[in-house]
Amino acid sequence: MRVPLDLHAVACGDSVAFALATPLRVRELIALAVREVIGTRAPCDKFARSMHRTLTGLAAGDFTLVIDGRTFADPETVVVCERIADVRFFSAKRVC
Repeated sequence: MRVPLDLHAVACGDSVAFALATPLRVRELIALAVREVIGTRAPCDKFARSMHRTLTGLAAGDFTLVIDGRTFADPETVVVCERIADVRFFSAKRVC
């Protein structure tokens, strides 16, 4: 999934480091992933329900979240991403 650049941080901090990598909370990456899956034209209430269920499932341990090869359980953790983030959800239960 494409990661948006923080142009405000680039302009205010006059730092090209923010143009190459963007610090995001896991919650924001989940929101980008959910939006990509349900589509940009999905109603806001569907997005809100999907986000709520995803964050609830993460907290309950229903699935494992792996971002760029690292496992995360806390949606408030900050991750530094470069242009594209590999976000994967793995079910904790085996589906037959």
